[in-house]
Amino acid sequence: MLVNHSGAGDHTTQVYARLIVNIPEVASLVAAYADELIDVRRDIHAHPELGFQEFRTTGLVFDRLAKAGLEPRRLHSGTGLWCDIGTGRRTVVLRADLDALPMIDSCGRPWASTHEGATHACGHDVHTTGLLGAALALADLHERTPLPGRVRLIFQPAEEKMPGGALKVLGEGLLDDVTRAYGLHCDPHTDVGHIGSRVGAITAAADHVSVTLTGHGGHTSRPHLTEDVIFALAAVVTGVPAALSRRLDPRSGASMVWGRINAGVAMNAIPSAGEVAGTFRCLDSQVWTVASAVITETIHSIVQPYGVKAEVSYQRGVPPTVNDAEAVAIAEASIKAELGAEALQLTPQSLGGEDFAWILEKVPGAMVRLGTRTPGGTTFDLHRPDFDVDERAVTIAATFLAATAVRDLFGA
Repeated sequence: MLVNHSGAGDHTTQVYARLIVNIPEVASLVAAYADELIDVRRDIHAHPELGFQEFRTTGLVFDRLAKAGLEPRRLHSGTGLWCDIGTGRRTVVLRADLDALPMIDSCGRPWASTHEGATHACGHDVHTTGLLGAALALADLHERTPLPGRVRLIFQPAEEKMPGGALKVLGEGLLDDVTRAYGLHCDPHTDVGHIGSRVGAITAAADHVSVTLTGHGGHTSRPHLTEDVIFALAAVVTGVPAALSRRLDPRSGASMVWGRINAGVAMNAIPSAGEVAGTFRCLDSQVWTVASAVITETIHSIVQPYGVKAEVSYQRGVPPTVNDAEAVAIAEASIKAELGAEALQLTPQSLGGEDFAWILEKVPGAMVRLGTRTPGGTTFDLHRPDFDVDERAVTIAATFLAATAVRDLFGA
């Protein structure tokens, strides 16, 4: 009989390390559910739900966990759920996100979205199904060989809605007693069967910035009698990124990119108002904390010579996702053990935002990149309406998540 891990000393840890070699391969436990998991993934893809509207998806996962003999609980936010497997003070979190994107699905598959204006173009259907598969495998494993601690499964709503549904998870105290946390994200630029990881920042902070400029406007033949909103907007568009290269640490990967600009209706009239909006991103938490003040100050100083009035709206999104070195080591050991050493690769940093960052600000952990591209096939990108995955990634995701939790708890 296994000794409870809580309060255990070095001897107990060594016992667990030896016992882990007698645990059936996690991959074989997941494989028993492979066909079912593919069906679940296709079902979720066909019925996508936007952030905080994931009622059907939550219910589907809830019912399957309950059927497996587990005790899932819904989040207070109305969608999303969590469930513990095992007992003990040491708790490891596995997290997946449930929500889809407000886009039209053009994947052309029989399981394409049946909900107009919503689709899983970011792979959250794979994340959710992978965590469900991990849960079923861990439940079977726990029945055979009791886990020396708890695995907490968190199916989180609204990752795509800034500042992210992860804050709801934190608000309910689900990370208060957690040792480490793990997650994954689909990577359509990496072949299926490979998983990428890295220590440190893996994704960036992502904030929304919008600037509205106003003035009297007037005729283009007399710009000296107006406040030239168009000229001032152009100065903001080019001047802010240039100034930030000297105001913020260049090692932070800071990036200010404008995505929308609106002003004017006639070529011979200077408008009285105009707007530019974009995103600020960076890979450094300290730079992220000062960015709002620096950007706002910079904008006001740039437009001051032109006499226009500036209204700056700065919406903080998510912080950088920073992987803990010890958690990465555990995750990489699981990848090598279950998928082979050739499956592991170093993943590049991304300036995309990810609200798992809020979880990693609370507890140490790691997020990895799950390869979803069919070797030799089409390279998609995230948030494309025709986004598609090689479905072999589903069981790989489940295997990685379950194996990493087991390795973390058993200390092997």
